Amino acid sequence: MIDTQPDPASGARSAAIPPRAPGPVARAIRVDHAGEYGAKRIYQGQIAVLRGTRYEPMLRHMQDQEQVHLDTFARLIAERRVRPTALLPLWHVAGFALGAGTALLGHRGAMACTVAVEEAIDEHYAQQERELPESEAPLKADIARFRAEELEHRDIGLANEAELAPAYRLLSRVIKTGCKVAIAVSERV
Repeated sequence: MIDTQPDPASGARSAAIPPRAPGPVARAIRVDHAGEYGAKRIYQGQIAVLRGTRYEPMLRHMQDQEQVHLDTFARLIAERRVRPTALLPLWHVAGFALGAGTALLGHRGAMACTVAVEEAIDEHYAQQERELPESEAPLKADIARFRAEELEHRDIGLANEAELAPAYRLLSRVIKTGCKVAIAVSERV
């Protein structure tokens, strides 16, 4: 929220510039914004391939939740004056490609992708909850709520045969590694 301050010369109120988020908080907001953007794009890719199947409503539900997460972090980017990652154009393409590519393996491939991504995000959000200072209680509460929804997505994936996807263990390991690299890079770039 931008506060207004009286201008000493004219007495008129002018918008005060909010303070920048401190380094660790800015990194958390930046990477979470990037991650939620990527997650939304993954679901868009999956929906593009699985449109018209019985899996589309489930994928849309998860995408809608990711959009709420993304909207929250986009708001925080503006409010807390955090520079978004310069890699958003890459995550735009990579997220969609990952979603569409795994969905081309069938619903099990899409669900395997969901499980792997959400397990990586669960670890990431749990670490943030531990490391963010108590002064960031509202941010920590958002992260805790989003983490619970990410775990719901993981459970949906498992309930929909993710583990029966072709080369599940290898696919999962590759996707989780990619997520961890994306997290590390997006925090800083």
